[in-house]
Amino acid sequence: MRLSIGLAGSARTRPLVEGRVAIDEVVPDVTVMGVQALFNLQLTQHVFDVCEFPLVTYLRSLESDDQPYLAVPIFPSRHFRLSCIFVSEESAVDKPADLAGRRVGLPVFDMAAAVWLRGILHDFHGLDRFSPVYVTAGPEGPRAGDEHPQYLPPSFTVERRTDAGLAQMLAAGEIDALYTARAPSTWPGPGVRRLFEDPRIAELDYHRATGIFPAMHVLAVKRAVADANPTLPLALYRAFAEAQSVARSDAFDSAALDSILPWQLDELLESERVLGPDHWASGLAANRPMLEQAIAYSRADGLITTELTPEDLFAGTGDAQIFAT
Repeated sequence: MRLSIGLAGSARTRPLVEGRVAIDEVVPDVTVMGVQALFNLQLTQHVFDVCEFPLVTYLRSLESDDQPYLAVPIFPSRHFRLSCIFVSEESAVDKPADLAGRRVGLPVFDMAAAVWLRGILHDFHGLDRFSPVYVTAGPEGPRAGDEHPQYLPPSFTVERRTDAGLAQMLAAGEIDALYTARAPSTWPGPGVRRLFEDPRIAELDYHRATGIFPAMHVLAVKRAVADANPTLPLALYRAFAEAQSVARSDAFDSAALDSILPWQLDELLESERVLGPDHWASGLAANRPMLEQAIAYSRADGLITTELTPEDLFAGTGDAQIFAT
């Protein structure tokens, strides 16, 4: 079958894009786009049969009557997000708890990065998730409104700004902090710094305490397509898992570096030493604690109300222990 596939693009999916990894019985038509442009397009026009998909938005979709998408337990994007909190030098903010009652910028309220940060700071750093005033706006310039459907839980104080971008607001001291998936253009630069001076230490502390490497995205297929092709979810799973394995091999090959990191191989080995060799795991079993926490944080935020289980995310894939490896 022919399938249209939308991806944000990364070393982990490049082997599929380049044709080095095939999907059984599928002729893929792959489009690679910037991550926000991809999500905006898919969540408004639903153009791709298979798409890299924002994790929390997928959880929200499970509460709709039609449940238009079915996830496959592949997680194309993961990130420890404590490195993605920036603060204004105009504000006397030295630790997360100092953000209580202050103005915190967010490009997208329900993006997974924000959900994870609200939960982690609440549980481990003494900042009640409801205490800041959240300010939504374009990351780098004015934005008339949300680029795809959003839900703002009434328990939060949220201010929408359409006259400026968050990066510029942060540098000018109009907001005290910014939770973001992408570093603002005003950093590094005068007036803006990271909240955590050495975020890797804080992120490793979180991993030691929980064993979790947070997922930002999940692979999703249109449910009608999956229902019409029962073997497709497993075929997608196998192909994307193989692509991740090829990406690891590419990073390990030091004959010609796959990235611009001079110590790429050493960084890979050190990451596997401290996080474990399977830190970018696929399948349900290895990701159960992470998914349970993502569900719990989404419920605590009021973004979902259903008591979902990790199995619920993949109901309809054909089970087989949701592709245990």
